[in-house]
Formats: sequence, C-alpha cells, structure tokens
Amino acid sequence: MIENYLDSNMPSDWLEEAVAEYNDESYNRREEYVAQVHFPVTILEEILGWAFKSLPDEILVGLDVKNERIDPEIAVMYQGEKHKENLFAGQGYKISEAKMVNRGDSYSVHHLPEEWTDDIFGSDRGVRAGRFTHWLHTHPNAPAIPSEADADAAQSTDGVDLILGIEFSPSGPLPWFDDIEGERRVIGEKKSWFAKRKKRKILGYAPTGHMIYSLELIAFHKAGYGINVVFVNDDGEAY
Repeated sequence: MIENYLDSNMPSDWLEEAVAEYNDESYNRREEYVAQVHFPVTILEEILGWAFKSLPDEILVGLDVKNERIDPEIAVMYQGEKHKENLFAGQGYKISEAKMVNRGDSYSVHHLPEEWTDDIFGSDRGVRAGRFTHWLHTHPNAPAIPSEADADAAQSTDGVDLILGIEFSPSGPLPWFDDIEGERRVIGEKKSWFAKRKKRKILGYAPTGHMIYSLELIAFHKAGYGINVVFVNDDGEAY
C-alpha cells in the first residue's frame, strides 16, 4: 500500500519495490533509448505528495541538477547501442532538486515564463530562480504519454520533460482516459497488468480522499526521443 508520503523522509516499502520493478524494465528495454536520467526516489516521493494533495488538478514541477554526476558503472549498465552524448542539459548528472511551480488544469499548467517565477524562487535558489533544467507535470487520470501540447511545451526545455500519470477515483469530470497510443511505463507493474484493469487493488489513498490505482512515468526529449529513467537512492545507487 502507498503510505502517506507527506509524513516520511524515507521511501515506503511499496515504493522501493515498485521502482525496482520499473528499473528492471528500464534495463531490459535499454536498447530503445538514446539517453538516461537518474531520478532519486526521495524526490519522486516528494512529488507524489504534492500531486496527491492537488488531485484532481495537474501540477508542474521544476527539476534541477547540481554537480553530482551519475555513477558511471550504473550508466553503462543502462546504456544501449543508440546512446547519444550531449543531447540535453544536465545529461550525466543526477536530478537533485524539485520545486512545485504551478497547479491547475491542463490549459494552465504548462511551462511558465521564467520572469513570472523568478521572484518566487529567487530567495532560495539564487541566480537560478525560476530556471530549471528538467520539467515534470502530472496527467490526472490519463496515461503518461505526451500530448501535442506537451510536445510543443517541451521545445523550451533545456533538459528533458517527464510525465507522471495518476489513475484515481472518484474521477469526477476526469474519468480514466485510455484511448491513446504510445509507450506506457507503469511504476511497479508489468504490461500484462493492462488486461486486468477491473481486478486491480487500490494502492492507497490520497490526502484528498481519492483512491489511487496506478502510477506511470516517462521522460522524453524535445526532438522526440524517449529517455530512459533509472531510479536511484540518495547515494546514486540504482534500486
């Protein structure tokens, strides 16, 4: 079961097991990707807390890197033959920071002009202020597959864009939207799971009272490349 992410500084047992399964798929499908990003689970857990508190709204999260390179041995392990160097900003560095930037519907949550957010984040981020390397936004009750609007917004991203899909109920005006083509990456469950939708268990409850059924995550580059996500602990070791 998903635990209350807002009250813990350590990843839950469920989440650790789920990201380990995700990493297995990242390894098995490494030849499909041209690059990788290493995502600390403690940061994912923080983002899940924001996302669950905000349901049924979308949220936009800015992600940044510092001078902490990814483990070269792990990078080689998840690297495919199609690997491209110097594809995006922050490549080769572990994600190190997340800031919730916006909340709302799908029409209002896409990237904000930096000058709109510089004053908000300037006090604790210095000269970086509202400038982030990567961006993540949620898809409430929709798969983590880029829409045309997502692809357009990604053109201004220096790093990569990530989408976190969350299936929940009661759905209200947002019933699960599944009629869409694209590669799906479920956190904690295999592809065969999609044929058993009616038999799934509830993963947990959001602070809003919504029941959470599934989580998906993908990363992509503005040129249209899929980017492999590898979940790591705070020391940079893969789960």
